[in-house]
Amino acid sequence: MPGARHKILGHVLSGFCHKMNRRKPLYGDSLDTPLNRCLTTFDITLLGVGHMVGAGIYVLTGAVARNMAGPATALSFLLAGITSTLAALCYAEFGTRIPRAGSAYAYTYVSIGEFWAFIIGWNIVLEYMIGAASVARAWSGYLDAMLDGAISNATIAVTGDLHETLLSRYPDVLAFLICIVASLILAVGVKTSAYINNGLTILNLIVISLVIFLGFYYADLTNWSEKNGGFMPFGFSGVLAGAATCFYAFVGFDSISASSEEAKDPSRSIPIATILSMAMVAFGYILVAISLTLMVPYTSINPDAALPAALGAVHADWAKYAVAVGAVCGMTTTLLGSLFSLPRCLYAMSADGLLFGFLSDVNNKSQIPISNLIISGLSSAFIALLFDLEKLVEFMSIGTLLAYTIVSAAVIILRYRPSPPSEDKIFGSPHLDSPIDREDSSATGTPGTDGGSSSSEMFEALTVGRLRAQYAWLEPLVGGRAPGSAVTSCVYIFTVAAAALCAHNHFLAEPAGLWALLPDFVLSFIIIACLVIIWAHQQSPVRLPFRVPWVPLLPAASVMLNVELMINLNALTWARFAIWMTFGLLLYFLYGIHHTKLGEGVTGLLSRSNSGTAHSWGSVDKTSSLARRVGRLGKGSKSDDRKPIICDDELARREP
Repeated sequence: MPGARHKILGHVLSGFCHKMNRRKPLYGDSLDTPLNRCLTTFDITLLGVGHMVGAGIYVLTGAVARNMAGPATALSFLLAGITSTLAALCYAEFGTRIPRAGSAYAYTYVSIGEFWAFIIGWNIVLEYMIGAASVARAWSGYLDAMLDGAISNATIAVTGDLHETLLSRYPDVLAFLICIVASLILAVGVKTSAYINNGLTILNLIVISLVIFLGFYYADLTNWSEKNGGFMPFGFSGVLAGAATCFYAFVGFDSISASSEEAKDPSRSIPIATILSMAMVAFGYILVAISLTLMVPYTSINPDAALPAALGAVHADWAKYAVAVGAVCGMTTTLLGSLFSLPRCLYAMSADGLLFGFLSDVNNKSQIPISNLIISGLSSAFIALLFDLEKLVEFMSIGTLLAYTIVSAAVIILRYRPSPPSEDKIFGSPHLDSPIDREDSSATGTPGTDGGSSSSEMFEALTVGRLRAQYAWLEPLVGGRAPGSAVTSCVYIFTVAAAALCAHNHFLAEPAGLWALLPDFVLSFIIIACLVIIWAHQQSPVRLPFRVPWVPLLPAASVMLNVELMINLNALTWARFAIWMTFGLLLYFLYGIHHTKLGEGVTGLLSRSNSGTAHSWGSVDKTSSLARRVGRLGKGSKSDDRKPIICDDELARREP
């Protein structure tokens, strides 16, 4: 019965694809959470600044200037900062839409689907875990450099050298202990750890201001002259390679989004904190890179302790102690930021059923996921104990860039997708389900429309995801599809074409005539065509506290830059990333896809609260029409599952 086997296989695969693409609905009170909403805009801004200004400014700046970009390190930081800022704006819009823990994971679950959400969440776990370990390793290495190698020499004398390729030269016991201590600080509570982070971050900013002042005071412009290699000794390729590494310095801004569920007013605090922290950090990194390369030639920079060595070279030895204090403060806040965000991501994934249930347990007293914090601290500590800093930094960047790429693409998809009624009600965009609803809304005004909306806004709300009238000539190409589906397809095609274009230009060493440029012309045409088709569709008029400007151009530029930086990472980094993703996919297909709360139907995900109690995020009444509508989503409903794949009549026809 080959026909029967094909139908059975098709039924199984269609149900499997439906599970991978199901999206989490947004219903109920988005501010309801078991976590403690106590963080102000000031707290969240300093959390982001503290997470970003740490090992990058004290360790990474010297390494990039010495080995990759020279004085043009400032351009590397500028390019990495622009790339991160574009992604940060996309995060800020999602933070106002979805004020939940989990950052990009939660955003992707709502906008694209479960499978991609798990991929992003798994990469965020990698980012934060390795971020904490790399900072602890940099903290230890910086202190060791200040003590002329006393810590490393003593450790090697006891343990000997580790000769494995993937491991560091010696087990870093100090880095292990630093991770444990940081975890204990965070276990006290969110507000207490925020006070500690604020104080250390402010002290660190004062030290950085001092370094910039001294750098310009002792500046020598001959350090940028041709005699010393010029401003760009490694060429523009060195600037790009440096930007791919400098990107590590900006990865902490998504800790702002991770704190959404503990912010007092997330719709206001998240976008403000994101923009302020990115501006402060980018400005600081560029000025430090300029002042460092003006103080000393890039060839004489000490990659392990660049700023103290440079200050010693200009006879400002007294400032070395201030820099040491600032480095300790900066690396501590970066470590706290990573270990703050990692448990929140694990908590969000566990609460949705994609990870093991005990990871979503919240301590009643401190209102933080204690079991998550213990696992996060120990995992980061063991990684810091055994692995080298350079390998950790490269490994972390690829997962972060992938997360930023998907979030930027998700902004475009969500902007051209018709909003569910609950989201319209929350953000004040008109949503009209029927002529009766339209008549009632126009006559009386509803809370969702702030007392009545203009006819143009109502028309836009009804045509979201459809072609605009002036682009009707595209109807034969993209017409006849569900609203927003053509835009989603174009986003996928755009991303693949952008990756192919960047890869072609990266691996094509020397142009071999006009034929070598033909793929560039074809891929560029596809990219431009996708943007034109997306632009031709009607955007959602949902009024948010913050919206990314110039959609789809700005998110598309973010996707392009992220992909370009990913292509510039080395092959070994991609190989390690493939191994990590293999473990993640096994976890998803063997556990997550079968235990997700979306798989429990309406009674599992959408009706988590008891009758008479306040609804939590994602909850509606079992008997509501909205719940029935969600329960009928896709082909995987119970009524469909109960139907036989092959009916009796067909079996009778097949019998001889």
